[in-house]
Amino acid sequence: MDPPSSARPRAVQHRPDGHSRIRVVECAVTRDLDPRLLRAFVAVAEELHFTRAAARLFVAQQALSRDIRRLERELGTELFVRTTRQVTPTADAERLLPYARRLLLAQDELLAAATGAVRPLLVDLNSAGMTSGRVLALARELAPDCELMARYESGLTGAAAEIAAGRLDVSFGRFAGLAPAARALLAHQPVRLEPMAVLLPEDHPLAARESVPLDALAGESVYAGAGNPRTREWTDFADLLFEGRGIAVAPPAPMAVGAEEFRRVMAKSRNPVLAVVDFPAMPGTVRRPITDPVPLSPLSMVWRAGLRHPGLDALRTAAARLAADEGWLRRTAGDWLPDQDTAVMRAPRREPARTAALTTDAAAE
Repeated sequence: MDPPSSARPRAVQHRPDGHSRIRVVECAVTRDLDPRLLRAFVAVAEELHFTRAAARLFVAQQALSRDIRRLERELGTELFVRTTRQVTPTADAERLLPYARRLLLAQDELLAAATGAVRPLLVDLNSAGMTSGRVLALARELAPDCELMARYESGLTGAAAEIAAGRLDVSFGRFAGLAPAARALLAHQPVRLEPMAVLLPEDHPLAARESVPLDALAGESVYAGAGNPRTREWTDFADLLFEGRGIAVAPPAPMAVGAEEFRRVMAKSRNPVLAVVDFPAMPGTVRRPITDPVPLSPLSMVWRAGLRHPGLDALRTAAARLAADEGWLRRTAGDWLPDQDTAVMRAPRREPARTAALTTDAAAE
């Protein structure tokens, strides 16, 4: 008996006039998909190049092309538009990609559970010596058997894309600054409302002050990551903070990776730098807290929605403990936080931490 038309695979055909129509593909309904085909799909979608995707998967390009064609037949839709110059995902591919990633991550987690092996958890701390580093240090004490691997990149916008792609597990930053589509794939836990500061060259006229009123920066161009696609949420925050105060966001600087390169680029530009009060000291600069009002940088811990890992449980427990012990989420009179951040930090999209999984002495304190 033929399946009903509603059960048959469909493909969306996009016409030049911008309208689409559904084409019923006459083929057997596929109930099982080979994970190898999904890995091929994800690799091509991320690399946008068959040769690079094949090298990433350690397969021949011809074999990869066959796998993609087979997956397209089984799904009943075209996934990529191929030309001699480029590979472009179709609308169906963009729609199916998040599901493919989740299936592959679930398979990896199943295999890890079956073998009893716990894979390392990759955590992006942004910079060393800051709040995120303290959370990681305590989490390592709580779960000494988990391998929590740190990296030091910059910006939650870039990290969110890597979390969605399965290349990163956890990051920290301003969750409200992400696009709604990105937030829909993620969960977060508020960690800290960090008082903000400005880094100034030692000979800057404001450097002699113990603190810097926000309006004293009028006429200045303050660096806040403009032009860096990985830190859009930070630049957006600066735009909100500086609006109507005569303070400009400094023009884009060369994108620096690593603390040393950042220091070198900032020393060359000599622009004030928007930072938080715990930002590591930089040679030739002074760090001064901003007042009147005291801006608060909203820091959340962010991970892929649905992620299950004892290392994540430890990180969440550590963040909650530090926030409670040190009043990290407490607000005071005279502070400032954008309305959208206030709403997000009050009502985060979060999942219950499995604290029962932590059995170390430190977790029982």
